[in-house]
Amino acid sequence: MSDTTTLTRRDVLRLLAAGVAGGSLLPQIAHADATPSLPRIDRMGLQQYTVRRALAKDIEGTIAAIAKTGITELEFFDMFDKDVAWWSALLRKYNLTAPSTHEGLPKTDEEWGPIFDRAHGMGHTLVVVPSVGNEYRGSKANWMKLAGRLDKGAAKARAAGLQFAYHNHDYEFAPVEGTTGYEILTTNTDAIAVKLEMDIYWTVKGGQDPLALMKRWPDRIVAVHVKDAGPAPERKMMDVGAGTIDFKTLLATGRKQGLQHWFIEHDTPADPIASITASAAALKKL
Repeated sequence: MSDTTTLTRRDVLRLLAAGVAGGSLLPQIAHADATPSLPRIDRMGLQQYTVRRALAKDIEGTIAAIAKTGITELEFFDMFDKDVAWWSALLRKYNLTAPSTHEGLPKTDEEWGPIFDRAHGMGHTLVVVPSVGNEYRGSKANWMKLAGRLDKGAAKARAAGLQFAYHNHDYEFAPVEGTTGYEILTTNTDAIAVKLEMDIYWTVKGGQDPLALMKRWPDRIVAVHVKDAGPAPERKMMDVGAGTIDFKTLLATGRKQGLQHWFIEHDTPADPIASITASAAALKKL
């Protein structure tokens, strides 16, 4: 069915999603590149990966504990065998929203369709590719292949009314044929359609200055992952406020640039809820 039809299948899906989520349809049909309002520190988010083991044991208990920390946004990475309606009801119960999701790069570009349909149902407005395998790393040709895949995915996302972004680790900053994977991706993809979710910790771990990247790509970096780093050379992952990263300056710069989302994350916390609580408390002081 053509996108110019009065009521397309996508329109129906969006209307159904609005009914399931019980929220306004406007955020889903607004233009993906609309200028967002400046973020407030009390609108902190959490990457679901931080609590993946806890969620696998007790979803609602974990969500209830998250809500008590002051977190108001969740970035998804897994549905944990529950459907859109179930998650939507749970998020409403605890006054949480889910504006973003991590989705692995599918084998074919045609597979983005169901992913975007689910994103609409969940109320996601941002779809992020979180990492890639070795077939897209290690050589300029491989990184260029990934750039092409990201452009195609972003075009489909934009047509579906969604933002599309790539999340970095440290391997994007490794030298490759006189450049880096990050440089190849950022200069060989559509700067409007392919947004960036900068992981502040992995950027520092990769030997880069996150503030310099924020200033270089003010309109592309729409979200960040917030976790601290210990001193060099180990750069151990830590809760916000326990390490060496200047989050006060980064947050101030992000506010000025209209950064949309700050997602707290820790890949391997000993106690996920204690980790989230500590990071949230540190951010609230900034």
